[in-house]
Amino acid sequence: MVRAALLLVTLAAAQAAPPQAPAAEDPDRLYEDREMLASAQQAAAIWADRLRADPVSFESAWKLARITYWLGGHVAPEMQRKEYERGVEAGRQAVAIAPQRPEGYFWMAANMGALAESFGLRAGLRYRGAIKDALEMVLAIDPAYLQGSADRALGRWYDRVPGLFGGSDTKAVDHLRRSLTYNPDSIISHFFLAEALLDMNRRDEGRAEMQKVLDLPLSEEWAPEDREFKQKARARLARRD
Repeated sequence: MVRAALLLVTLAAAQAAPPQAPAAEDPDRLYEDREMLASAQQAAAIWADRLRADPVSFESAWKLARITYWLGGHVAPEMQRKEYERGVEAGRQAVAIAPQRPEGYFWMAANMGALAESFGLRAGLRYRGAIKDALEMVLAIDPAYLQGSADRALGRWYDRVPGLFGGSDTKAVDHLRRSLTYNPDSIISHFFLAEALLDMNRRDEGRAEMQKVLDLPLSEEWAPEDREFKQKARARLARRD
């Protein structure tokens, strides 16, 4: 009888309790699943909503800049510029909120760099100084941030910018090799170093670096990016030039 009474009380309480609202999606988990475009877009929407609700949320600002950098490389071509520009603005907000932290500078520079590489000489000239300044700020604050990613990005900058505007083959290779001191197994750093060496007509060294891109294991954190750079390396080596 006691058990029956307890069961009736439990059932009555369960019926009286209001239904639980579904748990909100975790944008960090969605970011981990960014290879699914819908997950990346949902993460961006959540961080954008949080930033609108709290304009001084540093985490929302820099993480929005990070996810829009990814989206810019994966949405339809007519939407790419909008995503990168949204990332630049989110990065600027992060810098304004916490100028002593590297995240805002780095992801702002990443989005600017994507605009510069994707949309021609005018975009490149417009952003070249701001990209370099932001990356040098990252180095000043924390050169080890993201395992030397600022050195890697500066190496790319020196490789891609014409010498007339500050580019330098020697500085490109120096920065890229320095980035590898933080993570010798960085697939992205090896890929950029390979391209820099090939641009210098150091063919054997460049191809050897491209082969490292194929041979290295995927990183746990950057596996989506690593897979894409492995595909690029495979295509580059197939050219035989």
